[in-house]
Order: sequence, then C-alpha cells, then structure tokens
Amino acid sequence: MEFLDIGEVSARSGLRASALRYYEQVGLIASVSRRGLRQQFPAEVLLQLKLIAMGQAAGFSLDVIAQMFGRFGSNSHPNLPRAALHERADELDRQIRKLTVLRDTLCHVAECPAPTHMECPTFRRLVAAAGKRSASPIKKQ
Repeated sequence: MEFLDIGEVSARSGLRASALRYYEQVGLIASVSRRGLRQQFPAEVLLQLKLIAMGQAAGFSLDVIAQMFGRFGSNSHPNLPRAALHERADELDRQIRKLTVLRDTLCHVAECPAPTHMECPTFRRLVAAAGKRSASPIKKQ
C-alpha cells in the first residue's frame, strides 16, 4: 500500500497542510502513521479530498460532507441524502439560469449601439425582467 506524507498530499491536492490537519481533526480524512514528525496518509486520501472539494463546490458544509461519508471516510456505503442532493441540484439550476441572464445582460450592455443604456429598449426589458426575478415577497407577521 502506498503512503504519502502530509507534504506530498498538500502538493498534490493544492491544500495547505493546516487544512489537511483540520480535515483530520474533524474526521474527514485520517492519517495512518507517522514518519518522524510527518503524518502519513493512504494514497486514496487524494480521492477523498476531491470528493470533499466537490461537496463544498456544491454548497455543502464540511459537517454535512462528514455525515455523508462517515468518519475518516470509512463508511463503505456513504449516506448520500438523495433528496437533499436533488434539492441542491435544482438550486444550482436556478442559479445557472440567473447567471445566464446576468451574463447575457452584461454582454448586451457592452455591445449595445444605443447612445445610453437607458435609451435601449432591450436593456430596459432585461432590467425589468431581472427585477421581477429578484424581488422577494414581504412576509407579514
């Protein structure tokens, strides 16, 4: 079995050694031994770190990621909350749609031949549409 010291894991993953020690402290990864003062990790820690990064990029907290994969990634059958994953995927789709409209608006503004943006009917329509989407109803108590 191949082992990597914390410096190698840091270099290969792009994470600082302090982040790796924190991940170990909260139970996301586990070192298996020490060589001198340097922690040794199994090579599969690199895959675990990629999964952690993917979970964070999807908006999950480290606590939720730890619950999904178990302590030290030892859970051979991860507890993947499928409903929560679908919910998060739906939220990402909503964000993508909003960002696409924003990108299209910015591109239009950058290329618009109108003398001013406020004189451009397309710009005014895009702003009005963006305002409708971002307005949230006020809850009465």
